Amino acid sequence: MDSFETKLFLALFLPGLLVVFFTRVTFHHIVGLILTIALIAASVYAGYTHNWLLYAADALSLTVGFWYATRMVKNARRNGEEDELL
Repeated sequence: MDSFETKLFLALFLPGLLVVFFTRVTFHHIVGLILTIALIAASVYAGYTHNWLLYAADALSLTVGFWYATRMVKNARRNGEEDELL
């Protein structure tokens, strides 16, 4: 794989997975989103991302990850599993 293709593949999946991971670790989906955005901002500042297509892929993945994390938190609240998730 080319370097751009690798970056695109990671941009499509990694931010969404990070949102879900940070949601599980911090027990709050907003905090998970903020931590993931901070990591992406740091990588942009360091110069690892320099293409608008990668920015769009990051944004799409963040949106899907945040949607899933929000759904996960709502299901946990509904099922009374707040001690496990929240």
